[in-house]
Amino acid sequence: QVQLMESGGGLVQSGGSLRLSCAIPRFTSDYYAIGWFRQAPGKERELVAAITWSGGPTWYKDSVKGRFTIAREIAKSTMYLRMNGLKPEDTAVYSCAVHRQYDQLLRNLYDFRGQGTQVTVSS
Repeated sequence: QVQLMESGGGLVQSGGSLRLSCAIPRFTSDYYAIGWFRQAPGKERELVAAITWSGGPTWYKDSVKGRFTIAREIAKSTMYLRMNGLKPEDTAVYSCAVHRQYDQLLRNLYDFRGQGTQVTVSS
């Protein structure tokens, strides 16, 4: 079982920023695609950003383009999601996930996913 550990969630006012981190064990670097999902109460889980472990290409959900930035730091086996200009509709549990194939991750599929971290944006 591969474990991914998210951190960095919290409560922030509308327009604020947060940076989420996801620790990924070194041996899972074989999982080519890495990304961030989110799930709001009563809604389906959705992919918001994705990147390959090699550093590109990146993909973003339309509603977060220009506000969110996904990145990875190979030396620390860590993935990040920088979120700027947060809106109340961004409130959700954010979780990181990995998949061996990038196109499958873009179809909301994953091999392993973390427990998630809560992000709450107040208006």
